[in-house]
This record gives sequence, C-alpha cells and structure tokens, in this order.
Amino acid sequence: MASDNNRLIKTILHNSKTIAVVGLSDKEYKPSFIVARYLIENNYTIFPVNPNLPSILERKCFKNLHEINKPVDIVNIFRQAEYVLPIVEEAILIGAKTIWMQLGIVNKEATALAGKAGLTVIMDHCIKIEHSRVFNR
Repeated sequence: MASDNNRLIKTILHNSKTIAVVGLSDKEYKPSFIVARYLIENNYTIFPVNPNLPSILERKCFKNLHEINKPVDIVNIFRQAEYVLPIVEEAILIGAKTIWMQLGIVNKEATALAGKAGLTVIMDHCIKIEHSRVFNR
C-alpha cells in the first residue's frame, strides 16, 4: 500500500505544473510561505490564494480559486480542516485535478466529495516533504 501511495504522489508531482496555494501567508517563517517558495524553486507555477494581500512571492494574490482563470493541477490547502469543504467544492468547479491537504489537515467529507468528482486527494502530507523525498532533493 505504501509503495502505491509513493507512486501516486510521484505521478502527481511529476505531471503537475500549476499549484494554487490556498491560505498562503506572506510571513517568511510560515510553512505555507516556505512550501510555496520551494515549489517555485522547483519550477512549479504558483497561484497564491489569499484575499487579504495583493501579492506574495512576487505573484498576484487571488481572492479565491475562481479568480485564477488558468488551469490548476493541484489545490494545495493550508487552511484548518473546517474550512476545507468549500475550497474543495470550488476546486471541483474550476476543474482542478488534485486536492492536497497539508500536514495535520484531515477532512473526510471533503475527501469523499473530491473523490466522487474524480479528483485525486492527498491528505495530511506536506507537498514539500513529499517532493523532496520522491525526487531525492
């Protein structure tokens, strides 16, 4: 089972190019900022989703996923579990391929909804740690 999960994660990270980071902070010490900077350094296109800021990491912030108006491969969520369901509903509407809930974020209702809509879900894993692990960085 673990090797299947490893293969899935590697496939997702290899095939994905665009990542919406929901809940991205502009504070350099916050995990969301560290992860987004790492993803940029590893050639992913990042769309910051934070309605309270104009830009983060020299990229325009979007108020929500609908505002992005470009294909999104992964919706990487840095919000508390109780806020995940509406994000997943929006991700389904914009045609995202994968929902990625960061370490400590578990929402089974949102996971079931995403799965039913055909999205792949990774839950309670850090995308930076997983990328680093599967690509030996």
